[in-house]
Amino acid sequence: MSFNKDLLEQLMEFNEKHSPQFTLYVNDETYPITSTSITNSPIPVNEPTTRGGVYFSDKFAYKMKCVVEDLSVIPLLTKKMLGPNTEFGELKITTNIEFNGKSIPLEIFTNLTNSVQTPNSIELGMIIVKLNSV
Repeated sequence: MSFNKDLLEQLMEFNEKHSPQFTLYVNDETYPITSTSITNSPIPVNEPTTRGGVYFSDKFAYKMKCVVEDLSVIPLLTKKMLGPNTEFGELKITTNIEFNGKSIPLEIFTNLTNSVQTPNSIELGMIIVKLNSV
């Protein structure tokens, strides 16, 4: 994981109070995100470990859940999901927050861990792996 934890905490707080606009990027396409939650929660490992030789997992992770209403994104997510797929990729999400009185654009890179599809939307469960201020 590569991020400034103070900035991540600020993002979490700003998201709770102001509901900023998030955008998902997949294969050079953009998809607006209608709702987002970010939490720091335990994951089911007893000690820090490398998951399948592919990514590092700590005992706690910053998790992000996003809802996308544009269902045309679904076929593009096939190679992004963790699990049996060995050629997964990171998802990029952008937003702007206020930090120390300034508007700061952020890039959030995540690993997709699960998705739940409804007739009108898809909810994406992700783990944040990188956070960059642009």
